[in-house]
Amino acid sequence: MGRGDKLLVGTSIVVAFVGIGWVVANTDSITSSKDSSQGVAPMSNQAESGDSNASKSDEQWKDKLTPEQFHVTREKGTERPFTGKFWNNKSHGVYKCICCGTSLFDSASKYESGTGWPSFWEPIDEQKIKKAMDHSMFSSRTEVLCKNCDAHLGHVFDDGPEPTGLRYCLNSAALDFHPRSVEPKPGG
Repeated sequence: MGRGDKLLVGTSIVVAFVGIGWVVANTDSITSSKDSSQGVAPMSNQAESGDSNASKSDEQWKDKLTPEQFHVTREKGTERPFTGKFWNNKSHGVYKCICCGTSLFDSASKYESGTGWPSFWEPIDEQKIKKAMDHSMFSSRTEVLCKNCDAHLGHVFDDGPEPTGLRYCLNSAALDFHPRSVEPKPGG
């Protein structure tokens, strides 16, 4: 299928080889393009805040984002582990959505999970993210999205450290890092 081709499928189960693995999708009400081939419903382009980023077309996103950023955030892709620019970032600051600039995670909640992706035990504000069920790749996971622009960020798992016990495992390509300015200490 080409980039703009759509597929309308009745009630059936579709099994397809996509990239590096098999994907099974229940197609009861899929009217979609390539997003459905990954077993995940297509993203809505409507942000609850009414931000102009929410209504951008794919072409507008492609003009704003690198090909990798577009693939990860708009097509629900995943970067390879240990390749993203923030997986081992130890600087202090705020991680923002690469698409709309919403502040999502603080370095104070970042930790080394050993997975090769930036991992956090909590977002700055639960109201800035949303979660959706992802049944792709023969597993059920909880997807994490930017609530403002529906950008796919990664997934959240319940094997993280205290105090939350959560691991927000995110893609560097979905994030923009803003370091905290270092203020001089009094008297020096």
